[in-house]
Amino acid sequence: MYRRSFVKSALFGLGAGTMGRWIRPQSLLADNARGPLVVSSANGKPAAAKAVEIINQGHDALDAVIAGVNIVEDDPQDHSVGYGGLPNENGVVQLDSCCMHGPTHNAGAVAALQHIKNPSKVARLVMERSDHVLLTGTGALNFAKAHGFKEESLLTDEARQIWLYWKESLSDKDNWFTPRNKEDIPEKVRQMFNITGTITCLGLDIQGNISGVTTTSGLAFKLPGRVGDSPIIGAGLYVDNEVGACGSTGRGEENLKNLTCFLAVEEMRRGKTPQQACMIAVKRIVKHVKLPSLKKKNGRPNFNVKFYALDKKGRFGGAAIYGPARYVVHNGSENTFVDFAYLYEQE
Repeated sequence: MYRRSFVKSALFGLGAGTMGRWIRPQSLLADNARGPLVVSSANGKPAAAKAVEIINQGHDALDAVIAGVNIVEDDPQDHSVGYGGLPNENGVVQLDSCCMHGPTHNAGAVAALQHIKNPSKVARLVMERSDHVLLTGTGALNFAKAHGFKEESLLTDEARQIWLYWKESLSDKDNWFTPRNKEDIPEKVRQMFNITGTITCLGLDIQGNISGVTTTSGLAFKLPGRVGDSPIIGAGLYVDNEVGACGSTGRGEENLKNLTCFLAVEEMRRGKTPQQACMIAVKRIVKHVKLPSLKKKNGRPNFNVKFYALDKKGRFGGAAIYGPARYVVHNGSENTFVDFAYLYEQE
């Protein structure tokens, strides 16, 4: 799929029992394609708009995508990341993030970071102001504080209510009781207590360079200290400035087992389009689902993973295990939702 084309074609089969969507390429851009081009997850429309604005000012793609995701990290209504993110099982918000800079092939990440609203900014500092790639827990917090970040509570009242409803609903044999009247539980709380989410954002700037960032509050109600794929280079994000970039959202444990964003970029290196590379990543995860606890009765995965990619030629694509679903593409003139290719129709 190409950055100046949003023309969609009809559904096509991907094999017995599968369905997929394809957005047909219209023309091949030059190998030295220039942005702006930004690809993001579905919650990233404002992030994409901000990123394109910054790219158009002549800034590096990494400046752009981090400034973009900061909008989502700061939004208390987005419970997938940053301030307002859903906490771990103890009610503590722990954040993960990584970034990767195409021109230098450098990367930085933080995991299980508490009390700091913008983990993507700290991840960049790890990349630029340390000799490390990944800092975790107390070490990541101390590093952030050394660079002037202020500790603050990230658990909003709404996120606390969602967590409390989850905790009270776990068992009828413990000491936590749900309210006697269902009306005392806001409808939004009941709808959202199983939420999971992440934002990934990839950018191609006007110099033709690529960078990316992924940031998340991780799996809701996770075990304290759990780290998913989002801060792991090659799993939740991978960038190669000679080829392209891929980011991911969804069940991080399965992505960690397959390092699938790295796989997708390597498939683009071999000549696959971003769309094709993302679908190869999806199929790799599905192929490796062996545990009964990860399967539905029909043998298919009981989780979803989504991949987002762009390449050096200015093409973009996305694929998911289950669809239909959408992601965000901003080509410099239009900020729009685009359909994923997908392996299975959502039941």
